[in-house]
Amino acid sequence: MRHLIPSWIRVPIVFFIIFGLTEYVIDSGDQPAFMVYPAVLLFLLLVLLILIAIEAITSALENVMLHKLDAESKVRFLAEKENNYKFTWLKNIYKKLVGGKPIEEEGEIILDHNYDGIRELDNNLPPWWLYGFYISIIFGVVYLLRYHVFNGANQYDELETELVEARAAIEAYKKTAKDLVDVNTVTLLTDAADLSAGKAIFETNCIACHMADGGGGIGPNLTDQHWILGGDIKSIFNTVSEGGRSGKGMIAWKQQLKPLEMAQVSSYVLTFQGTTPANPKEAEGDLWGDSTTEVAPQTTTDTIQAVTNQ
Repeated sequence: MRHLIPSWIRVPIVFFIIFGLTEYVIDSGDQPAFMVYPAVLLFLLLVLLILIAIEAITSALENVMLHKLDAESKVRFLAEKENNYKFTWLKNIYKKLVGGKPIEEEGEIILDHNYDGIRELDNNLPPWWLYGFYISIIFGVVYLLRYHVFNGANQYDELETELVEARAAIEAYKKTAKDLVDVNTVTLLTDAADLSAGKAIFETNCIACHMADGGGGIGPNLTDQHWILGGDIKSIFNTVSEGGRSGKGMIAWKQQLKPLEMAQVSSYVLTFQGTTPANPKEAEGDLWGDSTTEVAPQTTTDTIQAVTNQ
């Protein structure tokens, strides 16, 4: 087989087979393994050098053997090698698959029919056609048993599986993509960066009605536990997004603020809970008890206080 394929084809084929197996076995994420792990690159370079060395040594030994042959044997060996490099083996395989008779042997299969001087040959079906037909029969039997007898997973089952995986991937992405937050997925933000951003948004858009310390003016007091439309993070987010009471409440900010910005300012609003404003407005709305109010964890109290005092 070595003489059937030249070395300049054989070496790349073997190398890329080893390269493909290496990439398959080693999990390197989105990048090739040889770029992530330098040891893999060294291994592949070593493999390439070994393959080249083997070809060089083999060629050298072949030349030594060639010098020991007599003239007739040398000519025969070189002729055979040249024919092999011309891929005559492919031609032979093709002839076997076609299965036709050579022209000089057509007399054995010619029929008695004569149509205006045209004679018909009694050729058998080509082997490639027969092999394909037999394979299709085997495939059909396996398919019938797999999907109609043993009720294997069909295209609808595969679709449902892919939809479930897609929904799970979307939910996982939403958890890390803050700009996709909505009233159903919003959570209390406690990072200093988010609270600082929320404070900036509040001071830009909200102090005219709620005062800088959240004590309230035109708008309600944000420091007590009375809330008109709910005092948890989801309710506050919904109020900021959709606006307050019809006709007399706060405008809807969803056109001016991004989802992340609404989550940030809603989380900042909750930092006013328990503080003492300079001129607190009287409580409005229903009492939102401690059991239902979502407040920042104790571990972030210093951070919240620092942001509030900025």
